[in-house]
Amino acid sequence: MTTVQQPASLRERKKLRTRQALAETAVSLFTERGFDNTPLDALLETVEVSRRTFFRNYRSKEDVALTAVKQLWSTCLLVLEETEKTGQLADVFRDAMLTTLDRMDEDWCPRFSATLKLIEQSPSLNGHSLRHCAEIQAEITRRLGVPDSLETRLLIEFCVATWRCALDEWLPQRSPGELPRCVRRAFAAMPHCLGVEV
Repeated sequence: MTTVQQPASLRERKKLRTRQALAETAVSLFTERGFDNTPLDALLETVEVSRRTFFRNYRSKEDVALTAVKQLWSTCLLVLEETEKTGQLADVFRDAMLTTLDRMDEDWCPRFSATLKLIEQSPSLNGHSLRHCAEIQAEITRRLGVPDSLETRLLIEFCVATWRCALDEWLPQRSPGELPRCVRRAFAAMPHCLGVEV
């Protein structure tokens, strides 16, 4: 797995450390106390930052809680920008997800799995996550350079649903090396599932 290149200036490095401390502490604190039961002030006190500093880095308590999810999708969007878009859209999406996972640093995976549990336990965080997912799906369409048609929207919905099924299969074990395998398995099953009779 590759790591993100560190910013050059001292100010940028300090800002990055503050963002990381807020994100890591948020997941830990929210896991321990519950997202809905933990006021923002408790996070600020633990990290020893002001509200002003917090809001220079994050828009809301939900925003900081979803840092690992947002890192995944922002990296995926960059991967899609770099990718040669040839072949079937589902294959392009699958390969972009696998490349994205390969680019995440080793600290990301535990924060990501903890974040998924928080989303599952908190209706407000779940709503925020769904809103973010809808924004990402629209941006995926734009980055792929494909027409915004019913067929495209359906296929992207299928791809995102397949990604979620891969996560459901992975979450009980939460081994970082297993997530790419779960993604491959879920995408391999997708064409067959669309033809299943009831």
